[in-house]
Formats: sequence, structure tokens, C-alpha cells
Amino acid sequence: MSAAPAQAQISGCEQIQKLLAERQSIVAKLQATQKAKKKMTPQDACSTFGRLVNNGEAAIKFATANQDWCQIPPTFIDGMKTDNQKVVTFRSQACNAVKQQAAMQRKAQQQAQGANPFGGADSITSGAGGGMRVPQGAL
Repeated sequence: MSAAPAQAQISGCEQIQKLLAERQSIVAKLQATQKAKKKMTPQDACSTFGRLVNNGEAAIKFATANQDWCQIPPTFIDGMKTDNQKVVTFRSQACNAVKQQAAMQRKAQQQAQGANPFGGADSITSGAGGGMRVPQGAL
């Protein structure tokens, strides 16, 4: 019966292993992209770093709550917190790039719509006090 407490202690602690395996998978994807010399789009980077941050927060929460039960060293939790803080910074940069890109696209679309010379809203065709007026009378 001496194995029962060890079994109980192990049960419930497998969640941290699942979280760490998921984290390794996300990091492996980032490393593969980097090794292949591919650039991630800001949208992909924002999404991937977002998943990594969420994973880190879940792992830190679980590890902190189950530190004694699962015998998780405090240095491991501290390392996770430090690592996750770096990832939060990367995510912020990537997601800000997405926002800036979207704003630039909106601005470009607005400028493209406003620059239509055949829209009838410019000073030449409207005749409303613009720089050039269409001559009146017979030509």
C-alpha cells in the first residue's frame, strides 16, 4: 500500500506535462519558421505568440497552485514567469504591427476613394469656386 500515496501524488500533476508539451509544440513551430528563413506575417506572429502567452499563463497558474503537491521547484515557476514576460513583449509588438498595418490599409483605401478624378467632386467638374472653371458660351 505504500505506492498509493505516490500514485495519488502523481495523479493530477500530468496537466503540467500537457501544458509543457503544448508549449514545446508552439516553440518548435516558431523555430522551424526561423530555420526555414521564412518571415511570419504580423497576423501569424500575433496569433502564435498569443497562444504561447495563454499557455504560459495556464502553466504558471497550475504550477503555482500545485507546487507542493506536484513537487514543482520555485525556480521552475520563476523561470516560466520570466520567459512568459518576454513572450508578452513579443506578442505586443506583433499585435501592434497588425493594428498599424490595418490602419495603413484603411487610410490607403480612403485616399484611393477620395482621389477619383471622375467622381464629380473636384473643383474642375463642380464649378464651385475651384482653381479652374469650364469656359462658358460657344467654343
